[in-house]
Amino acid sequence: MVREQSQLAEGLLKAAQAERDGHSFYHMAATTSEDPKAKDVFAQLAAEELDHMNFLIRHYEAVVKTGSPDPSATLGKRVALTGAWPIFSEGIKTRLKDAHYEMSALSIGVQLELDAQKFYRELAGRTDEPAAKKFLLDLADWEAEHYQALLRQQEALKEDYWTQNGFTAF
Repeated sequence: MVREQSQLAEGLLKAAQAERDGHSFYHMAATTSEDPKAKDVFAQLAAEELDHMNFLIRHYEAVVKTGSPDPSATLGKRVALTGAWPIFSEGIKTRLKDAHYEMSALSIGVQLELDAQKFYRELAGRTDEPAAKKFLLDLADWEAEHYQALLRQQEALKEDYWTQNGFTAF
């Protein structure tokens, strides 16, 4: 049991650091993007990542101190990332040829969210603590929503971006 608590605590700390990195990335994307909607969405994603980090740190501290997650820790509200244009306004198409940073931000965000959901599912699979398993799977689902939205936006822009920048082979 002590070994599992130690592994859970280590996993929670690693996840908190990843959320901190995600916060920094999305904050940078919010301040750098020229698209008004993206600025807002990336800022909201940065806030969510910070919320996740604080949530995980509370659980980490409780596991280290008591051996169990903190039952009073709660997550904030989710950003609704719906529709075909969940990240950018359609106006980005007018400057897509030069939207290298925004397209890179999508690619990096897709990978961050994919890695996060996989990590949470793996960590949930390695714990027998019911409360931890539940909140880790909830976080995995949350990250999967981010992943799907970023991927959907990337797919909506990819062909035009590649064509405008001469990346197509034919």
